[in-house]
Amino acid sequence: MSGLSRRGLLKTGVAASMLAATGVPARAEAKKGGTLRLGIAGANTSDSWDARTHSDSFMIMLAYGAVFDCLTEVGADGQLKGELAESWDASADAKVWNFKLRKGVTFHNGKAFGADDVIESLNMHVAEGAKSAAQPIVSAITNMEKINDHEIVFTLEAGNADFPFLLSDYHIVMYPAGQVEEAIAKGIGTGMYKVESFDPGVRALLSRVDSHYKDGSAGWFDSVEAVAINDSSARMNALMTGQVDAVNRVDFKTEPLLRANPTVNIFEVTGNQHYTFPMLANLSPFDNVKVRQALKHSINRQEMVDKILLGHGRVANDHPIGPANQYFNDDIAQNAYDPDKAKSLIKEAGLDGLTVQLSAANAAFAGAVDAAQLYQASAKAAGINIDVIQEPDDGYWSNVWMKKAWCACYWSGRSTEDWMFSTAYEAGVPWWDSKWDNSRFQELLLTARAELDSDKRRDMYGEMQQIMSVDGATVIPMYANYVDAHSTKLTNSGTIGNVFQMDSSRLVERWWFA
Repeated sequence: MSGLSRRGLLKTGVAASMLAATGVPARAEAKKGGTLRLGIAGANTSDSWDARTHSDSFMIMLAYGAVFDCLTEVGADGQLKGELAESWDASADAKVWNFKLRKGVTFHNGKAFGADDVIESLNMHVAEGAKSAAQPIVSAITNMEKINDHEIVFTLEAGNADFPFLLSDYHIVMYPAGQVEEAIAKGIGTGMYKVESFDPGVRALLSRVDSHYKDGSAGWFDSVEAVAINDSSARMNALMTGQVDAVNRVDFKTEPLLRANPTVNIFEVTGNQHYTFPMLANLSPFDNVKVRQALKHSINRQEMVDKILLGHGRVANDHPIGPANQYFNDDIAQNAYDPDKAKSLIKEAGLDGLTVQLSAANAAFAGAVDAAQLYQASAKAAGINIDVIQEPDDGYWSNVWMKKAWCACYWSGRSTEDWMFSTAYEAGVPWWDSKWDNSRFQELLLTARAELDSDKRRDMYGEMQQIMSVDGATVIPMYANYVDAHSTKLTNSGTIGNVFQMDSSRLVERWWFA
């Protein structure tokens, strides 16, 4: 098969962004041993080992980052590499992809990994009744042909230069064919760590697998204990008192205390994470573009960055493509805080005033309730009354997000523009959290996906960001750095991934005790 090879994909613009590394000098050689204790936010009592349902950090770290594997992986340096796939190449139009699978891999129950597992694991996402955020990725595959146990050919409905990147999605982990229900119930994957015990929303214990294919390159801890600590103060205290070795989502209010503690290090990277306020564009008054624009001009973005992020981020412009993306368009006119303009837009919408409800919980992002209240205060100057509804943290993603007309949310961002857009903004996808449908945007999404010319893709993705900024139904006020913390006893290679928090949710595999 000729066309895009794995090497060519990584060298050309079609591979998308080469994410920024931390630039820290390489540390001492990795060594095995010890039990890693994690205090992690983002746990829910409804958590399970069904990766189709994963939407927050606790299960993403444990499943995608420890117990299971994907076909591909975005390394700490931003380079795409094989995980359960050894290599891949594509036809010239990026429509047919040939993947060679890794040999000698077994699931935790002893079953050998092969092409049948890939096919069944992917088909899970398009099964009747499946509610998977990866459905748009898998539904684009029109045929999966098993050449042999370790080779498979994917045919796509249209060319997609980002296809290998998409297969690193944390929802698309591999399960054993014919044993999927058991694997979901027990947490049976091919990852470096197997499940010893699991109490949803509370705690998980993992142990390292013997004779794993990643031996010598990843998985240095003997065991892992992950404790759910959703309360930010309790999480920071657990680290400072030595109860855990690492925590995610540093509470910026207690950051000075962490920095003053000689046993704690803070690690911060700039990625594509963004905090959002999506509104359901199919419901009044959010179906009126003038109302949406008024709300965009009634938020003081810099105040959000200063008071919620305490400077750990930057102002955003109501589209989800971040500064670490390859085709980030920083030339779009900024939606600035302008109460007078917001008032004028409300009048243009045919309204005398505007009263709306905004649901928020700190489960959405650290400081989300405070952010909603800041929004409420800044909007008053525009004559807009925002009634902030403080929702419970537990069950927020199942009971509030995509259920209430307007709410707080966060997105980690994605490595490629198409991946981000197709996950949350392509019409009809499971995580279409604004129900916003713009015909030109949808047309460009399909065209850009199949385009191999990098300059043409840049123009199309730039226009899509412009359309969202002006017309979209999601207020995106700020990009937030990933700010996590760890005991000084822990160390790493010196390069920290920025696709997701906690070293792209791969800290369990990549770090070790000094």
